[in-house]
Formats: sequence, C-alpha cells, structure tokens
Amino acid sequence: MRAEILYPEICNLCGDLMNVRYLQQSCPGMEVISTDLKSRPVFLDEPVDLVYLGSTTEKGLQLVVQTLLPVRDQLLARLDEGQRMLVTGNALDALGLDVESDDGLKFDGLGILPTHARYQMMKRHNSFFLGKFGELDILGFKSLFGHTYDAPETDGLFTVIRGVGRHPGSELEGFRRGNLMATYLTGPLLPMNPPFVRYLLGEMGCNHCTPAFEEAAMNAYRQRLSEFSDERRNPVD
Repeated sequence: MRAEILYPEICNLCGDLMNVRYLQQSCPGMEVISTDLKSRPVFLDEPVDLVYLGSTTEKGLQLVVQTLLPVRDQLLARLDEGQRMLVTGNALDALGLDVESDDGLKFDGLGILPTHARYQMMKRHNSFFLGKFGELDILGFKSLFGHTYDAPETDGLFTVIRGVGRHPGSELEGFRRGNLMATYLTGPLLPMNPPFVRYLLGEMGCNHCTPAFEEAAMNAYRQRLSEFSDERRNPVD
C-alpha cells in the first residue's frame, strides 16, 4: 500500500494532512510518500494507491498550478487510467478552470474540472455539511472565501442533505471524475467519517483494514450525525 502527499510544505491547512495520517493508522503497513514542490510526483511513474492534495493559501494554489502545469497531460493520462486521487478543501480550485477574487487575484487553474472559483475575501464562509455518498452519510466542515460556479449539475462527489454544496443552491458537493474525488470539505474529512474510510481502504485494496480507533471514531461519528441532522441547528455560521 502506498499513498503520496503532494506538496505538504504548503498544502497543510485545516488539519488536512491528518487525512493521510489516519489512513496510515488504519493500515499500519502503508508507505507514505511526501513529494515537495521541487520533486516530480512519484505516481506519474510508479504505482501509488492514493494521491492526496490538501488545503493551502491562495498563493499556494498558484504554486500548485505552476508546479503541475508542465505535467498536466501526464496527470490527466494517469487519471484516465484510473489513478485514485483525493483532493480536499480549496485545493479543488487548483484543478478548475480559473480562480478570481474581489481583491484582484486572478489565475488559470489546471482545467481538469469544469468550474470557476469566485472568492470574496471579506466574506469567509463557515458551515457544517451533511450529505450522502451512495448510502453513506458524510459529515464535514467548510471554511472558505468563496465557492465554485458554472459547472453542470452532474458528477458530484456528495449530494447535499444540509449545508452548502458547490455553491449556495447546488444539490451537489465536490466533483467525481473516475477515481478523482475532490471536495471542499476539510475537518479533516476522513477521521470524521470512518464508514467512508472503510470504503476508501477497500477501494485501495486493503480489505482487511479497519478505521483506526474504530469504536471511538464511530461514537463521535454517530454523535455528530445526530447533531448535524437536527433541523433546529443552522448549518451556516
């Protein structure tokens, strides 16, 4: 089992790196590769079971795009071949068509996902999320300067039960393109959702593994699920 973290020196906000750490705790034999901005991603040349990209700053998003742009075609080829990749938080925006902010920031993304990110820097969005991944309940948190717009309402990663999806009014959250899963949820996502972790480990070929600290994790999951389902609680801060 191998997982590769892309650019952990800058893509490390919101506790997102704990997502891979939790997978490693759930499957102790997993090898974790950390690839910095100056190194070629290992998954382009060797088998890797999961590639992970987490939250970063707006400048960090630009660095991610600049670093991956020379290998974009190879990245797309690997995704088309079935490469499994998990992208969380605002790292999703690096994969979109472009990013534009009301403070003058504007740059093109990698164009892998058909969406445009729009930021309002003085209006940070904070909310909790309750959704579905197939039959699984998904819990998470969002803390963002903006949302993603103009993509067809198809190929979502999660469906919205409570909270905000790709943008206010959207019934979908995140994107699914083959084995690429991209979501705005932070949290971190995986420690909050042990049933989803079990699914992901199975997809990675680790059917004998179980979510780390499973009893405690499931107790916390059930408690949050009860709280997030309560209609008296406003999901948006």
